Amino acid sequence: MSPDQIQAFFRNDRFAEYVGIELLEVAPGRARARLEIEGRHLNAVGLAHGAAIFSLADLVFAVASNSHGSVALGVNVSISYLKAARPGVLIAEAEEVSLNPRLATYLIRVTDSEEALIALFQGTVYRKREALADHLPVAD
Repeated sequence: MSPDQIQAFFRNDRFAEYVGIELLEVAPGRARARLEIEGRHLNAVGLAHGAAIFSLADLVFAVASNSHGSVALGVNVSISYLKAARPGVLIAEAEEVSLNPRLATYLIRVTDSEEALIALFQGTVYRKREALADHLPVAD
């Protein structure tokens, strides 16, 4: 699948759409997305909720890991929150750091509009033999 097809496929991620995540770029083993932190994304003390930051990182993890055209499913993730995020734009960028036929590992950096590092997310996927194209919606 091409990067454009991968991007179109992930437009069907209803949770990411609900949260307000916008997928910006896709390349083999890489992805970039943005989330504008609004009132609905804030925790009780007025800062970006960890779940909003995690969701942004998790989407680029999913996109980057599936960008090779085979179904990849997360088996382990961890996130470190390094700085509080306030309302404004957050950007997440995923980079593939290890790839083999069954497992792949990704590092995701979440930054704010001033490029301050907000969170580091690391995830590993299991790469199935199924083609991602087999999961494309059927046209009417």
